Amino acid sequence: MGRNKGLIVEGHSVSGFMLQVGLVGKPNTGKSTFFAAATLVDVKIAPYPFTTIAPNVGVGYVKFRCVCRDLDVRDQPRNSFCVNGWRFAPIELIDVAGLVPDAWKGRGLGNRFLDSLRQAPVLVHVVDASGSTDIEGRPVKPGEHDPLEDVRFLEREIDMWLFQLLRKDWDRLARGIEVRGHDVSKELYKRLSGLGFREKDIKDSLEKLGLTAKKPSSWSDEEILSFVRFLRQGSKPIVIAANKADIPIAEDNIKRLREELKGEYRVIPTSAEAELALRKAAKLGIIKYLPGESTFEIVGTPTSSQRKGLQYVEENVLRKWGSTGVQEVLNVAVFDLAHMIAVYPVENENRFTDHEGRVLPDVFLVPRGTTAKELAYRVHSELGEKFAFGIDAVSKKRLSASYMLKHR
Repeated sequence: MGRNKGLIVEGHSVSGFMLQVGLVGKPNTGKSTFFAAATLVDVKIAPYPFTTIAPNVGVGYVKFRCVCRDLDVRDQPRNSFCVNGWRFAPIELIDVAGLVPDAWKGRGLGNRFLDSLRQAPVLVHVVDASGSTDIEGRPVKPGEHDPLEDVRFLEREIDMWLFQLLRKDWDRLARGIEVRGHDVSKELYKRLSGLGFREKDIKDSLEKLGLTAKKPSSWSDEEILSFVRFLRQGSKPIVIAANKADIPIAEDNIKRLREELKGEYRVIPTSAEAELALRKAAKLGIIKYLPGESTFEIVGTPTSSQRKGLQYVEENVLRKWGSTGVQEVLNVAVFDLAHMIAVYPVENENRFTDHEGRVLPDVFLVPRGTTAKELAYRVHSELGEKFAFGIDAVSKKRLSASYMLKHR
């Protein structure tokens, strides 16, 4: 674990379950740069398709106010880190190789890449907001390509991938459901649970589309496609990282993306290249910088080229957009779309410590609606089995097994 000007950047050992966030998009949008910026893992970055072949997997972090300031204690994080009252909790980022049209058919090894997204409950779509790459990811003059086309293209690729997975032996599945009188939502759950879909999501999708009253064998291809599309929208939410936001023409495109996609997607202006530069500069001790902040402080002695680069980031990214957008994208994906909350389990409710006396050592990201007993199981299975009640360490109130935990 390395601490550089208040920022732990690599070598951090994280145990236990981590939420997966998938990074998707066509080649050459800055997706691998986004991954590198968020994780500081060295990856191949080049301006041509299929730089990434196998998915890159690394640890990124979401950022939120730590409770240490509220409790007036000096915390000792173990599975996360805290800087100036901000806690950073780990997530797993999966950088999937760039998708091209008809990836769902296997073009460009697309099936393999899409398969990497099976368990990720939330996706980040890195879009070239400057319009300087065509639908295949080839460089073009900035503004020549419409980034809205990329959003619709990705939707279709994921929908068609799911459709063909379900359609390939649909007739046999449908007959089996009808002959045995099985519940269609339960049978579909058996088929789709490996993709991270919940039975409730499947049931809700069927009901909203009016398919529960129809025999599965009578479903048309269009109805099956509508089902997987509806399921994907509710179960695999996507946040749009409108990347290359520092290029002048991107501003108009971002404005249009927000207007066209209002109610469908959150569109966040992003400069992954700027974030990577700032994090590397912080690692070298040239600047003090906290991810998500709108400013940085020069504390070292940058070269003239480094100073020029930092000035460009300050003028064209931070002043213009308020941040590089990378941290905001991760926070929106995890807290707003995946509906996670951060909770701090401790053993001693008076000192806020674990059994070794460490103050607020761990923070877990759990789904909203998680109960006190479910958290106990997450800490240790034996603790869950013997669970009697929990204690709110601040108010000292007893909490029942069914008490739903709150953020922080």
